[in-house]
Amino acid sequence: MKFILGRKLNMTQIYDASGKAIPATAIHIRGNVVVQVRTKDTDGYEAVQVGEGTRNPNRIAKPQKGQWKDMGSFASVCEFRMDAPSLKVGDKIELAQFKLGDNVAVSATSKGKGFQGVVKRHGFHGGPRSHGQKHSEREPGSIGGGLRTHVPVGMRMAGRMGNDRITVKNLTVAHIDAEDSVMYVSGAVPGRRGSLVEIVGM
Repeated sequence: MKFILGRKLNMTQIYDASGKAIPATAIHIRGNVVVQVRTKDTDGYEAVQVGEGTRNPNRIAKPQKGQWKDMGSFASVCEFRMDAPSLKVGDKIELAQFKLGDNVAVSATSKGKGFQGVVKRHGFHGGPRSHGQKHSEREPGSIGGGLRTHVPVGMRMAGRMGNDRITVKNLTVAHIDAEDSVMYVSGAVPGRRGSLVEIVGM
C-alpha cells in the first residue's frame, strides 16, 4: 500500500508526449515520517501514523513532543489503516514510491463557504418573478403541506456549506518533479491552497 501526505499548491497544465494538455493539481510533498505504529495487541487495529512538514516547536503540546522526541516538529499528523504494517517508527515515506501513471485516491477538506441558501447549496431554481411573487427568486418554497408538524429528516434547506472531507478516486499521477518534491495529479483536488492532502495508491 502506497500513501503520502502533501500540501495543495495550485492547478496548472501538463502536456503529454502527443502535446495534449492535461489539467493537473500540484501537490508539494514535505518530509513524511512514521511517528507511531498501531497494532491489534495494543490499539485493537492496525495503522500507521505519519507526521508531515514542520512548525514552531513552541506551538506543539508536551505529549506530542514526548512522542516525537527528536524526529521533528510536525505541522500535521495523519493515520493510514493498513494490515500488518512493515514500517517502523522513524521510517521516512518517500515520493519515489509513486510512478508516472499510477492511479491514486486523494482526500482533503473542501473549501468552507459559510451559511448558504438553497440555490447555491442544492441547486434550486428559485421561484418565478411573476405577478404576486415579488421577492421569491431565491426562496426555497414550501417544504410540504398537510398535517405535518415537523421538518422531515434530510429536507434540503439553507445551511452550512463546504468544509467537508472529500475523497476523489481514480486520479492519475501526471508528472513527478523529484527535484522540487512536487507531485502533479490529473484533475481537481478538493481544498484551498495549502490544504493537507492525503494521497493513497489504488
